[in-house]
Order: sequence, then C-alpha cells, then structure tokens
Amino acid sequence: MRVVLVTSNFPQLSETFLVSKFLGLLDAGWNVHVVCAESDPMQWQYYALLDRQGIRQRIHQIWHHHPRWLAILLFPIVLSHCLLFNFSGVQRYLGKAVKRFGFWGALRRIYLDAPIITLRPDIVHFEFGSLAVEQADLGELLDCEVVVSFRGYDLNFAGLDQPGYYARVWKHADALHLLGQDLWKRAQSRGCPPDKLHVLIPPALELEKFIPKERDFSEPLGTPESPLRILSVGRLEWKKGYEYALQSLRMLLDAGINCRLRIVGAGNFYEALVFARHQLGLKEHVEFLGGLPHPRVIEEMYETDIFLHPSLSEGFCNAVLEAQAMQIPVVCTDAGSLPENVIDGQTGFVVPRRDPVAMADKMILLARDPSLRQAFGKAGRERVKQNFTLAQQLEKFGDFYRGVLAE
Repeated sequence: MRVVLVTSNFPQLSETFLVSKFLGLLDAGWNVHVVCAESDPMQWQYYALLDRQGIRQRIHQIWHHHPRWLAILLFPIVLSHCLLFNFSGVQRYLGKAVKRFGFWGALRRIYLDAPIITLRPDIVHFEFGSLAVEQADLGELLDCEVVVSFRGYDLNFAGLDQPGYYARVWKHADALHLLGQDLWKRAQSRGCPPDKLHVLIPPALELEKFIPKERDFSEPLGTPESPLRILSVGRLEWKKGYEYALQSLRMLLDAGINCRLRIVGAGNFYEALVFARHQLGLKEHVEFLGGLPHPRVIEEMYETDIFLHPSLSEGFCNAVLEAQAMQIPVVCTDAGSLPENVIDGQTGFVVPRRDPVAMADKMILLARDPSLRQAFGKAGRERVKQNFTLAQQLEKFGDFYRGVLAE
C-alpha cells in the first residue's frame, strides 16, 4: 500500500508532528511519500533523522507553475515523466479530466497533480483541509482513496467568507481525519454530513524524547530568590492571544509575584507585542526568543515552572502536550480542542479566552502551592503516556488507512 502525504512545506519547524508521522509510518513498514510545494534546505538542518538513507528520495516537490511561461516550457517534460512512471494511470486520468474540465483544464490539472500521479498512490492524504479544496476529486481521477485532515485553522478561519468553501471536500473525500471532537462539530457546522466517514486521532509524542527534570517542590515560587519561570510556545500571531499573556504577567508582578515569561516563536505580530511589552513596563520580565529548533524548545522546558498558552483559536496544540510530557503544569484557554488536551484541575487549569485576570489567578495559585505544581506535572505526563504516544497514533492511522481501503 502506498500512501502519499500532501502538505505545503516539508519539513517545517512548526510542524514537527508531520515529520514524526512520516518517519514513524516508514519505520512501521508503510510505503510513504511526501508531496509538498516547498522544501526549504534551511529547515532540513533541524531534522537529523531525515538524513537517513533513502529519505530524501521520498520527498517530492510540485513542478514550478509561476511564471506561467515557465510552466508551459516544462509541460512536455512533466507529461513525459508522468507517462514514464504511470502510463495507464495518465490515460485514465486524462479520459476523466477532459470530460470534467475540458481539454486545457485537464492539461492544467495534470501539471499540478504530476508528482502524485507518478507515485501511483493507493491513498492520498491531504494533511490540511485547505489544501484539498481544489484537488478533492483526485481519487476519482486516479482511482485511489482521498483522506483529508483538519487541524484547526482550516476549519476556524479558511474560507469563512466563501459559502460552500469545503463543499467539494465533503462530496469527494473518502474519509476525514480530525484532531478532536470540537473540530468534528466545527466541520459539521460548515456543511459536512454527520454520516461522513471520519476518525478522531489527536497529536502524539515520542515520549522517550521528553525526559522530565528533577524539580524542587519544597518552596513557593515568585520570590526575588526564586522567580516564577513561565514559557509560551507558538507563532507570534493574533490568534495566539499573547497580549492577554502580557497583561496577566503585569498582574502577577503587581501582586508581588516575581516572574519572567519567555516566548518561543516568530511571526508578523512581533512588533505589536514588543510595543505592548513596553507599554506594560515588562521589558525586564518578557523575552522573545524567536523560532527555535525542537531540541532547543525542550531545553527551555527544563527551566520552566508553568507553561502558559493564551490562545484565542486552537486545534489541539502539540506544545501543550509536550509541556505535560515534561511534567510542567499548564495554564491554557478554552479555545478549540484545548479542553480535550488539558484536564482542568488535574493536569493544569483551563480558563476563558481573553481573560488575563483568570490566567493570573491560576498562575498565582500554582506559584504559591508547590504540591499542586507537582501533582499537575505528574498527572500530565501520565495522561500523555496513556493517550498521546506516537506508537498509539501510528497504530490508529494504520487502522484508519486499512479501513478506508476496505470501505
């Protein structure tokens, strides 16, 4: 069985879960390939595991289609390549595509779909819903199965101004994968039939990579000698709600809790957040670390007492899972599937979105109660161990793919 994973960029620092899934499926014996629009050489340096022999031959970029004249020049090469590797598939594809899109439309589609056509897949898995909007009918053209994942942004924001944006996905995709129950409800609210074949598979971790540090839980934190160390991880975008995190930090300091916040991530909201830090008088207490490779993020977690995730919109969030695996208590909002990720009052606290007062209150409680931090940390790691390991996820995906083919 050949599975083709389709994404926009591979690998990416912010999408370590795709690298783990790809390598995990390979190690489990699956014949897996990746098709992407871009593959930045600078990103490869952060993923030593991708240097294994034969890996790069499984990463395929789509052919350049801008500028248009370049695509026209390349088309004879692309078509010859497709015919060489999948002659009968190209014949079948063109026969159906011409009837559906017309002659020139069929040629355009075969150029865009060429890397997938040459791989002769049994299953094509679009890893983000928005990527499947124009290609959801690929299964009918190639006589294969199409699976589409929804991870948060694609359902919460993409195409909201276009009624029926995902109509073709609901119609043509053979099955859906969603991270949690909240996203499944969201998909139905956007027109997905409730009887659509789907599976809920949350993110997962290689637990052996997350070894908690021994911590001292004998004293409260927030004193001049022992400041409360807070970490946030995520792109610097409006939907991450960092302005509310900064407000909550100001409240901690005003309540006499000596603290510092370190934020890992890059994005176009950086200047606004730096200005907010200045306005709130937090320059000595908040540090922006930029985007970091995954091992550096884990190093930051070694020096962290609380993981703060103030998001306004979220799918599931791997970073929150990672913090729990490192036995760090979490304070997060109720955005998206986060309440399925963090068990309120057991592995952390879940507070309303846009509520810096609630964030500050929970962090003060954790700072002053060492036994609570310890209990939340142990419960968080145990929950990850029971529910969110990579081995469990890969087994679920294997069962899912076999089930889709059986259907």
